[in-house]
Amino acid sequence: MTLSRAIKIGFIPANRGFFSKELAAKMRDETVKAMQRLGITVVVPDASATKVGCVETREEAEYTAELFRREKVQGILIGAVNFGEEQGVAWCVKKAAINVPIMIYGCQEEERLTMTTKRRDSFCGLLSIGEVLRQIGAQYTVAQRPICFPGDESFTQDLDRFVRICRVVNGLRNARYGQIGARPDAFWTCRFNEKQLQLLGPTVVTLDLSEAIGGANRIPDADPDLALVVESIQGYADTSRIKQLSVTRSAKLELFLRRWAKANAIDAFGIQCWTSIQANYGVCSCTTMSRFGDEGVPSACEADIMGTMSMHAAMLASDSPAGLADWNNLHNDDDDLVNVWHCGVFPAAFARTPVKLGVQEIIASSGAASYEDSEGTIEFIARDTPLTLCRITQDPQGDLKAVIAEGDIESNPAVTFGCYGWCRLPNLDRLYRDVLLAHFPHHVAITQGRIGNALWESLGKYFGMKVYHGMQETPGLYTPRLPFGATVQSDAAFRPVLAV
Repeated sequence: MTLSRAIKIGFIPANRGFFSKELAAKMRDETVKAMQRLGITVVVPDASATKVGCVETREEAEYTAELFRREKVQGILIGAVNFGEEQGVAWCVKKAAINVPIMIYGCQEEERLTMTTKRRDSFCGLLSIGEVLRQIGAQYTVAQRPICFPGDESFTQDLDRFVRICRVVNGLRNARYGQIGARPDAFWTCRFNEKQLQLLGPTVVTLDLSEAIGGANRIPDADPDLALVVESIQGYADTSRIKQLSVTRSAKLELFLRRWAKANAIDAFGIQCWTSIQANYGVCSCTTMSRFGDEGVPSACEADIMGTMSMHAAMLASDSPAGLADWNNLHNDDDDLVNVWHCGVFPAAFARTPVKLGVQEIIASSGAASYEDSEGTIEFIARDTPLTLCRITQDPQGDLKAVIAEGDIESNPAVTFGCYGWCRLPNLDRLYRDVLLAHFPHHVAITQGRIGNALWESLGKYFGMKVYHGMQETPGLYTPRLPFGATVQSDAAFRPVLAV
């Protein structure tokens, strides 16, 4: 399912009065149209408020800064519609003081230069804009093709990437994660430093698992909302292999957590999904977690809050549901094929085969809970799709880092239980060594599509994380994926370098 979130971006059309105001106005208007075509709500001064609706003077900069604050923009796009007045840009960003992602670009000349051409010189002016932004300490993103026309396809792609960056940065900085229960004692991999995480932005809201179980048990069978949730679960998956009581228990747990999430403004969950909830409540939490994830509220297993944040970032970047997988198994016949798996919690948006509810065989067969109390897992094989994998973690000192990979789910005759897909990842051995040597755990967030660039820029530039990738050419840096049809040699000409 597509989640589709509207976004509001402030636009600074940077003008310098020595150059043509007509050409500046033209590029301003074409940029606004390009943004609107992507569904962006554009916040920009109009021609009645500033000279041709652009920003040059201190007064125009302050007016625009106040406009951005009032409209609560989630990102700032700076366009050198001609050379651009760098002080106006710097003053606008400084006075706005809203700490959102920034992207800069410049507009191409209308024609080949002649002695009589009305020129922009934005190629030169954009360098000055970048310099003053550095001087005021502002982080910024650069378009892959920095000098272009707003109608170019490359600009549309850059705007799309910037929107994803804005969603990730704003989403994580203001996130509220519900931790339901403690991590299982055996999972040291799910430890995290809550105080350090708070400095980044996310707030963790805790609830003892006993309170969730007690709250679910107190929902009466006659609650009118309960019947609606039961009906919805039955439409979400084939429930014929489990007891109706298990469906009802899943529905009560979901209903309680929905109400708790609304009351506490929760963006995502980390849930103690085993083995207490099976032994003490009588159902797996997988159905509830899968359904939340399918609606854009990622839910991580084993109360893995760093996994929760990884899923949240991936979902915000892709604008589609995210799951949490184990790096589970290397294919016996193919060293670039890994099984991304979990015991039954992926969102149904990933499914190729029919979605069915089943039993958590690992728990039941171990004797940690009975078979009848271990129902409620989600089972399917993932559909063939491009996949981005992401894991954010902390080192023992609390510093944050991330690993990112892009691959493809593909059909394969090898089978297992739960939710899974075989993912082809080029240079998997190299990536796996990075995961081991850079100390990443066994959980990884997955989402459909290729959004590694947006995650790399968001996590590396705006949150200062070290970023790793299986295709990296410089240790510790993510080399973004090649554009369609490009070679490694041609990509080297514009590869961003991020000192993290």
